[in-house]
Amino acid sequence: MIPRTRVAQVLRPLARATASTPTAASSRMAMRCIATSAPRLLSASSPRRATKLTTEMYPGIKRDERFKQLSSDDVTYFKELLGSDSALIDGLHQDAAADIEPFNEDWLHKYKGQCRLVLKPGSTEDVSAILKYCNEQKLAVVPQGGNTGLVGGSVPVFDEIVINMARMNKIHSFDEVSGSLVADAGCILETTDQYLAERGAIFPLDLGAKGSCHIGGNMATNAGGLRLLRYGSLHGSVLGLEVVLPDGTIMNDLCTLRKNNTGYDLKQLHIGAEGTIGIITKVSIQCPRRSSAINVAFFGLESFEKVQQAFREAKGQLSEILSAFELMDGKSQSMVHKVRPDSKKPLEDEHPFYCLIETSGSNGEHDYAKLESFLEDVMTKEIITDGVVAQDATQLKSLWSWREGIPECLGHWGGTYKYDVSIPIQDMYAIVDDISAKMEEAGLVGETDEYPVVGVVGYGHMGDSNLHLNIAVRRYDVEVEKILEPYVYEWIADKKGSISAEHGLGIAKKNYIGYSRDETTIGLMKQIKNLYDPNGIMNPYKYV
Repeated sequence: MIPRTRVAQVLRPLARATASTPTAASSRMAMRCIATSAPRLLSASSPRRATKLTTEMYPGIKRDERFKQLSSDDVTYFKELLGSDSALIDGLHQDAAADIEPFNEDWLHKYKGQCRLVLKPGSTEDVSAILKYCNEQKLAVVPQGGNTGLVGGSVPVFDEIVINMARMNKIHSFDEVSGSLVADAGCILETTDQYLAERGAIFPLDLGAKGSCHIGGNMATNAGGLRLLRYGSLHGSVLGLEVVLPDGTIMNDLCTLRKNNTGYDLKQLHIGAEGTIGIITKVSIQCPRRSSAINVAFFGLESFEKVQQAFREAKGQLSEILSAFELMDGKSQSMVHKVRPDSKKPLEDEHPFYCLIETSGSNGEHDYAKLESFLEDVMTKEIITDGVVAQDATQLKSLWSWREGIPECLGHWGGTYKYDVSIPIQDMYAIVDDISAKMEEAGLVGETDEYPVVGVVGYGHMGDSNLHLNIAVRRYDVEVEKILEPYVYEWIADKKGSISAEHGLGIAKKNYIGYSRDETTIGLMKQIKNLYDPNGIMNPYKYV
């Protein structure tokens, strides 16, 4: 057994937030407004290769013959409607490939469409007029927010018109008593959270991409993020939505009440629908009070069994103040350090697994006592072997960066195959070892350019059994894909998991939905799609 004195040596004391030290509490509170992740682009030193067209990667997908080709008359209509050159990028009459590329291509450089027209509406009425015209003319469209998606859902496949929501970025109201916020879909998540922080509230969603993703896109993908453990899913937080349907009809369901049992709850259909049955233009969401006392601990563990034990103890001992419990394997942390060699590692020794826990509450002394008791207990029981705690806002940010920086760092070598899955917690990590072994056996993993695979890692949200299985690669390679698909989905189905935990389906998982949904459910989804969008113009070739 480890003596109590060892705890003080290994886990540095947290800076106590008391009435006599307001700066500590306020700095912690401010920290959650600061992005700890880099922009959602591969680093400048990445060996950037030309991205293949999505149609080359998926040769079986054919352009829907129902859809009209874009014409000069169409472009003229949209120019007259939007009334500003800055609200439109015209690639039909001029060479605008460089300007359109960020809208045609995802940030992973894995999917690339052939759009020749980008529209940037400034109001719900603009969106309504655009969709009404496109539906009548049978012009296919792709709704797009910050384009931080991971499954190819926010970029075109062929020549669909991109409807980018960036200009619709106004916060309309916030009720400081009830906590209800009403904002445009194009508001950036981090900017919205900063607005709320100034009013003592917090947006009930936090992502590594918060500096660029839009809240409308968050709703459309039903994003989960880092604090679902504390605040629950968007299906519970969203109070109302304004949505423009495929024929231009505006569905105004911007309720700001927590209780509204008047008929079918239609907004729920659009949360997670990925823009296939309408475009979300405004959001009403419940925002809780911001915690004044935030603490973060980062520790190493010797096995996934120990990780599960630590999570069980954290839920029991920290309960109402536990706001995040993040899992990272040793391989993911080693790769982050390779990309950021100047960053000081939180722990000196290497460990097979690492966890980051965050507590947030309103009483600094109370929270400190609970966290101290928890850490002493798990050290004494030899559940964790080493750890540190943040003593100030700078350290808090630094510890979070080792978790939030993983996605960008894995893309450093050229690309990443990403699988966002839910698995029963006892089996949550086993698939990482399984896929890693298969890649090694196939001779695909190595240190030089002849090997496509750099490494296989796993990280994610223990609080909701959500694993991010990532394969860092130097290039996207058919031999790698043969091992991954459909094997990964078969493995998930065998464990009664979900092939999509929080990133959506897009084009990447459309053909595999049957591994998580039965034929009856899929049939009902297709009926809903056909009811809302009989011409199929909304984000085609994806989802179902």
